[in-house]
Amino acid sequence: MKRYAIRLTEDALLDLDGIADYIAQHDAPEKADHVARQIEEALSSLGTLPNRGAHPRELLALGNRTFREVHFKPYRIVYQVSEHDVVVYLIADGRRDMRTLLARRLLGA
Repeated sequence: MKRYAIRLTEDALLDLDGIADYIAQHDAPEKADHVARQIEEALSSLGTLPNRGAHPRELLALGNRTFREVHFKPYRIVYQVSEHDVVVYLIADGRRDMRTLLARRLLGA
């Protein structure tokens, strides 16, 4: 089975750090570690099955089928698959205004 390299953009790395920091400050450091590990497992799984993710509905509404997403609880991991790797652009709580966030981060709006 083909193995894809997983690359996180600087923004995605900042997203992951921000999520862990927020949970550690507002809940518990142990919970922050657990959530970070679960997100990292979801990221790692993209190495073998990257095309299993759905296209984000907000982008589909614009006719964009370039990006895919997988979920862990409320968090949405938005990425793009190329021939040899998976590039993660966004890790965010899906309860946010995702339409605006996706447009700004991925479409330069």
